[in-house]
Amino acid sequence: MARVVVTGGAGKLGRAVVTDLVAHEWDVVVFDRVRPAGLADEVEQAVTVVPLDLTDYAQVLDAMLGVEERYDHIDAVVHLAAVPAPGIIGDHATFANNMNTTYNVFTAARRAGVKTIVWASSETVLGLPFDTPPPYIPVDEAYPPRPESTYSLTKTLEETMAAQLCRWDPELTMIGLRFSNVMEPHDYQQFPSYDADPMLRKWNLWGYIDARDGAQAVRRALGYGEPGMDVFIIANADTVMGRPNAELVAAVFPGVEVRGDLGEHDTMLSIDKARSVLGFEPEHSWRDEVG
Repeated sequence: MARVVVTGGAGKLGRAVVTDLVAHEWDVVVFDRVRPAGLADEVEQAVTVVPLDLTDYAQVLDAMLGVEERYDHIDAVVHLAAVPAPGIIGDHATFANNMNTTYNVFTAARRAGVKTIVWASSETVLGLPFDTPPPYIPVDEAYPPRPESTYSLTKTLEETMAAQLCRWDPELTMIGLRFSNVMEPHDYQQFPSYDADPMLRKWNLWGYIDARDGAQAVRRALGYGEPGMDVFIIANADTVMGRPNAELVAAVFPGVEVRGDLGEHDTMLSIDKARSVLGFEPEHSWRDEVG
């Protein structure tokens, strides 16, 4: 079994990733401050948890190199740990935590000989909350990042750092997944209420990602194997809205260029690249959970 470290394995997306990787026969090691809660018994028994502070480089490097009687090498890293959104803590604290944590994980992984790193970038680099309208809809990976918050700035800098690390090491594979707003099935009961006001969710073009589909994207990125840095938007195939896309865009972004057929409810965070390159295909929709 290949061994993978998952940082932030106790988080919403982290728990889904841990569950999915165990189900697909990865040997999973979790780096987090706390143990993941709510895992199935068989998943919890299969996972090795190393409690540590990811802002402390010495702790990260030490654990990346192995823990006696538990493991002695790492094959891949999935870095999900972060302050997960703007506005949770102060701007400086957000930057200090997220930037230093990512640098610690990336560099410790490289020193441990890891050649495959997948990490959580963010949809926010696309220009969220779109107070300045996007250049076109659906948005994709073709235009440069437009960070509008300290949180988004750190994600943009992480992508830049990854590109340079891959320049230093041509054998390194680093995949940044620009996850949309992560949701679990219990979150879907509120979705029908969004139809009352299209502005409620315009901030990310009415997108979302089911945590289970986010986990699928991580697994597929781990198996990609091509050296170099690349980024992919990861969202579900539909929007959070019952209203049709044409109506939403006309009401909220009337002057923005529409490229191609929007479909009735197709995601406006384009996942074409993830589909074609990674083989990603969302399997879950809130429409199947809400009667």
